[in-house]
Amino acid sequence: MKAMVEALRPHAANIPDVLAIDGEKQLSWADLRSQVMRVAEVLRARFPDTSRPVATRFDHGMAHCIIDLALIEAAIPAIPLPAFFTPAQCEHALVNSGAQAMLAATDDVAHFCEIVPLPHAAARLPDHTAKISFTSGSTGTPKGICLSADHLFSVAQSVVDGVGSHHAGRHLALLPPGILLENVAGFYATMLAGGTYVALPQADIGLAEAFRPDFLKMIHVIRDQQITSLILVPEYLTGLVTVMEMTGIRLPALTLLAVGGARLAPALIERAVALGLPVRQGYGLTECASVVTLESDADAASAEGRGSVGRSLGLNRIDIADDGEVILIGPHYLGAIGEAEAPGILHSGDIGRIDDQGRLWIEGRKSNLIITSFGRNISPEWVEGALLAQPGIAQAMVHGDHQSRLGALIVPANAGADVAAAVAAANAQLPAYAQVDHVRLVAPFTPMNGQLTGNGRLKRADIASCYLKGAEALPFYDRLVAETREAQQQFLMVPQLNAGLAGQITRQAYIDYLTQAYHHVRHTVPLMQAARARLSHRPELIAALDEYIAEETGHEAWILADIDAAGGNGAGAGASAPAPATKAMVDHAYDVIRNGNPAAFFGMVYVLEGTSVAMASHGAGAVQQALGLPPEAFTYLTSHGALDQDHLRFFEGLMNQLDNAEDQQAIIDMARDMFGLFGGVFASISMENDLAA
Repeated sequence: MKAMVEALRPHAANIPDVLAIDGEKQLSWADLRSQVMRVAEVLRARFPDTSRPVATRFDHGMAHCIIDLALIEAAIPAIPLPAFFTPAQCEHALVNSGAQAMLAATDDVAHFCEIVPLPHAAARLPDHTAKISFTSGSTGTPKGICLSADHLFSVAQSVVDGVGSHHAGRHLALLPPGILLENVAGFYATMLAGGTYVALPQADIGLAEAFRPDFLKMIHVIRDQQITSLILVPEYLTGLVTVMEMTGIRLPALTLLAVGGARLAPALIERAVALGLPVRQGYGLTECASVVTLESDADAASAEGRGSVGRSLGLNRIDIADDGEVILIGPHYLGAIGEAEAPGILHSGDIGRIDDQGRLWIEGRKSNLIITSFGRNISPEWVEGALLAQPGIAQAMVHGDHQSRLGALIVPANAGADVAAAVAAANAQLPAYAQVDHVRLVAPFTPMNGQLTGNGRLKRADIASCYLKGAEALPFYDRLVAETREAQQQFLMVPQLNAGLAGQITRQAYIDYLTQAYHHVRHTVPLMQAARARLSHRPELIAALDEYIAEETGHEAWILADIDAAGGNGAGAGASAPAPATKAMVDHAYDVIRNGNPAAFFGMVYVLEGTSVAMASHGAGAVQQALGLPPEAFTYLTSHGALDQDHLRFFEGLMNQLDNAEDQQAIIDMARDMFGLFGGVFASISMENDLAA
C-alpha cells in the first residue's frame, strides 16, 4: 500500500523546498516524504500485526498528516475518530473494530504521538482494509465502513483530474479531523496535485466552539493565509456568506470552494456567487470513499446547471431507480464491520434525477419523506431549502408526518433576524400543502450535541426526540440554552463586548470594564447568601450554593489588583459608584431573589459564567496582546475562565436535576433578563477613545 508515498516522490524531487504542510509547524516536500517513511518504520515495528487496526484522534496539524500517511505506508488499518464523537461512540468504534491501540496527540515532536494500547478482542476485517470510517449517520451507533487504499487514492485522483491541478495552491482544512470528505478530497487530493495543505488547529480557524463557529475569525484566516481552495458543508458556507455581506471582506485568492454533505438552497448559491465565491456542489457517500460527483466550472457558472451536484468524476456510473432513488455502480467499500460483503450495486437512499446534460440533481432522502394526513408526499429538504434561502434563517428542520400542517424547528441567523417574515417569504414560494404553519426557535444543530453528522446532515430522529415529544423530553439545560438563544444573540451584538473579544479596546476601556465588573462581582456572594436563605428547604441547591460561595469569596479583590496592574487606581475604583446599568442589573437580581422565586438566581449564574468563559478564552489574550499589559492585569479574567468552564459542566448537571416547572421558568426568565441587563453594562462603557484610536 505505497501508492501515496510513491506519488510524493516527484514532488520531493522537483519542488523539495516548497511547503507541503503549512500551519503551526511547516514541512517541505522533501522533509514530508522522509518523515513519513521514518514514522512508518516505527509503526511497523510497534504494530507487526497489520490485520488489526489502530485508532487516531488528532486535531489538524503536521503530526496528523504524517501519521495518516505513515499508517497507509505501513499497511496498518486506521480508524480516524472525529472529535465530536461521544465517549460511548468512540468506545463502540474501538470495540467493534478490535482496535489494538489509540494514537493520541503529544507535544513530543520526535515521536509525534502517544501510543495507548487497547485490550479489545480482534475483529475480522475485509482484506485490503486501509481505513475504517465510522459514520454515525442518522443513528447514535457508528457504523464502520472499510475502504481500501487503492479506492481512497483513486477517488482523490479523480478529484484532481476533475478540477485540474491548477487549483492545487493552498488548501485549508476546515472540516473536523476524522471527516472522510476532507481527508480524501482535501488532504489526499492536495498531496497528489503537489499543493500546500494548510492544517491549523480548529481553535485557530474559528472552531474552538463547534456549536458556535466564529465566522469572522474564519474568514480572516482564509484571507490572511491566501487560501485558494476549501471544502465546506452548507452551514459553513452560510456563515461565511453572511459575514462577507456584513463586512465587505472578499476572498479573491479562492479559486475552488467545494460544498457537500447536504443540499444547498438556490438563494444561498446566488448570494455566494454575487460575492465572487467559486462555489461548486458535489455529492458522495462514505461507502464510495467520499466524492462521486462534482460540478464543472461551466455548470457552476451557468444559470441552467447551477444547483446540480454535477456529473460523475468517472469512477461510478449513476442510475435512477423507478422510485427516484439514486443508484451507484462502480467501486465502493469493501464491507462494513460485522456485516456481509458489500453489495455490487449501491442504493444511496437519496432521491434524485439526471437531466438531459447528465447532471445529477439531489432532491431529498428516501427515508425522510413526510406524508401528511391529507396524503401528500413532501420531501422536507425541499421545504427546508426554501427556508434556508432566507438570510434570517441559519438552520431548519421541517416536520409534520401524519399531521395536517407542517412545522419547522428554526435556528435564527442572528439576534435581529425576523424569523416570521423569513418563514412568510419562504411560504410564498411553496404550494399551500407544503407551507410551514408553525415554528419553534431552537439552539443550533451541531455534531457536538448529536444533532448533525460530521458532514452536516441533520440527524432527524435525534432532533425530534429533543423537540417534538414534549418539553419534558428535552434536558432542562438544553431547553435553557434554546429558550434564551435570542436574548443571548442580542447580548453578543453589543459593540463593546465584540470589541473586547477582538482585543480592539483601549487601556482605559479595559479599566472601565474592570471597574463595572468589581461593582457587580462584589455582590455575587451576598446574592448567593440571599438565595440560600430562601432555599433552605432545597438541600440540592443549598449544596451547590455553598460550593459557589466558597469559590467566589474574595474575587472582587482580584479585580482591584488587576486595575492597579493595568495602570489604573484600584482603590479609586472600589470607592466609586457603579454605573446606572450595573446598579440596575444588581438591583434586579436582589429583587427577584427576595420577592420572587430565589431559584431564579441560577439564570444569572448561566449568563455570567458563560460570558466569563468567552472573555477568558477569547478576549483576555487578545486585549493583553493589543495593549501590552502584564499577565497580572488579567488575573480575574483568566482564572475565571478556567474556574467557570468547570462550573458550567457542574451547572449543566445541576440544571438537569431540576424538575419543578416553576423553578425552570424562573431560571429561564432571569437568564433572559440578565442577558439584556448585562449587555447594558457593556454598552455603558465609553468607546470614544477606542474609536478615535
